Amino acid sequence: MTQARQWQKSSFSDGSDGDTCVELAATPTTLHLRESDTPDTELTTTTAPLAHLIRGVKSGLLPVATPD
Repeated sequence: MTQARQWQKSSFSDGSDGDTCVELAATPTTLHLRESDTPDTELTTTTAPLAHLIRGVKSGLLPVATPD
């Protein structure tokens, strides 16, 4: 039987219960990410590729879109 994931909101969330945040759930081997407004769509990864992506964004190697 699959256990329900415990989703946590991003610290950058607007603080309300609205649909404007990223949520994360972790298992012993994977990380699951989703947006609150589309909870049925998840990105599943492990820590190594996610850490690589974050390092690339922080170093400026990957462009980051900014809201208008």
